[in-house]
Amino acid sequence: MREVDMLERDGGRAAVEGLRAADLRHYLHPFTDSRALAAEGGTRIITRAHGPYIWDAEGRKTLDAMAGLWCVNVGYGRQELAAAAHEQMLELPYYNSFFKTTTPPTVRLAERLAALTPEGLNHVFFADSGSEANDTIVRMVRHYWALEGQPERRVIISREYAYHGSTMVAASLSGSHMHSQGGLPLPDFDHIAPPYWYGRGRDMDPAAFGRSAAQALEAKILELGAERVAAFIGEPIQGSGGMIIPPDTYWPEIQRICREYDILLIVDEVITGFGRTGRWFASEHYDLKADLMTLAKGLSSGYIPISAVMVGDRVAHTLIEKGGEFFHGFTYSGHPVACAVALENLRIIEAEDLVGNAAHTGVYLQGRLQELADHPLVGEVRGIGLLGAIELVQDKERGEFFSPQGEVGTRCRDHCFQNGLVMRAVRDTMIISPPLIFTPAHVDELMEKARLALDLTARDLARR
Repeated sequence: MREVDMLERDGGRAAVEGLRAADLRHYLHPFTDSRALAAEGGTRIITRAHGPYIWDAEGRKTLDAMAGLWCVNVGYGRQELAAAAHEQMLELPYYNSFFKTTTPPTVRLAERLAALTPEGLNHVFFADSGSEANDTIVRMVRHYWALEGQPERRVIISREYAYHGSTMVAASLSGSHMHSQGGLPLPDFDHIAPPYWYGRGRDMDPAAFGRSAAQALEAKILELGAERVAAFIGEPIQGSGGMIIPPDTYWPEIQRICREYDILLIVDEVITGFGRTGRWFASEHYDLKADLMTLAKGLSSGYIPISAVMVGDRVAHTLIEKGGEFFHGFTYSGHPVACAVALENLRIIEAEDLVGNAAHTGVYLQGRLQELADHPLVGEVRGIGLLGAIELVQDKERGEFFSPQGEVGTRCRDHCFQNGLVMRAVRDTMIISPPLIFTPAHVDELMEKARLALDLTARDLARR
């Protein structure tokens, strides 16, 4: 009998509790307070999934409006992806890309990504996660400048509330919320304020604020010395930072500054890539001309770990022509099974026009989300495509945030879970990022459950 059947059948309670107890004894969860988890009685155990839904070990069905961790773009239960992995495992389960060697799926995926991504990104370096990909980019950027005779260009500028991964280097790229543990950030990483209009600039016209936020990059370059600055990295839309969507004036000014001071532009599309915003890449919304681009998550819809660094022609030419051996790589770089699954995932996205569906259903989603703007807890609703944010505030008229931040968002998130919905809380902003297979009917279900969670949260606050 499959374990999922054993767990969900009548009388399976003992098996569920046994797993939960073993989890508490042995498994250290990522981004989790283990002591608090134990005090709550242990973890949820997810046993199966299909389409946009997940089921736990007690058989409860939940609408996953986060697509796992921003990644299950084609939805759960795709037989085609399982078949692609199975067939590749039978033919060639593994070989590495070291020793002047490759495999057919690796080459085909590199070729496909070069054709799919914005113009000028013609070379690919494969890794296993967004964190590894961003580590790779830091190595590439500093190596590039050393080869170009400017080894002092080492500083990479990022933004507050950025999230670029959780390794030492990727967490250094990320915002200060990542820096309280492990002696972070490492040297030669710096940060500027984000283009967060609702949180930082409501006293300004959005267009003026966008330009002002971008000009913080120029100020930082001048503070550090342009001769020391190697690159600027940014997510087109800051997802894990609270769904920060920049004003339209922001990215043109950022690109102007990068060109003026000849610093490389790194665009992190880990969350926004592969259709989520209604375009293949969010870069297309802002006409971004990246020197390097980070890809992961939607590349395989989370079915198997894989990430990619897209390397622009300027950087690639120098690395190839002047660099010699690049002393960097991973055991699983270009893993044939991961690449085969990613290729099939991209075929599904294209064949089913899931990018078009994200745009079409996204219009409906954004319209329905605006209906929540009248809720007494909601300060702002914002989104694009199949991304959305509901900002919770203590005082709606003044836009006053809760203090301390995070407690109310966590409370609302818990009400979501208890009522069959996954939404994520970032500080006190409720985030959604559903699978690209979402339909208007799924949006309606999401809205019903989201409003219920907001009402229950408001009730809790009224009782305090």
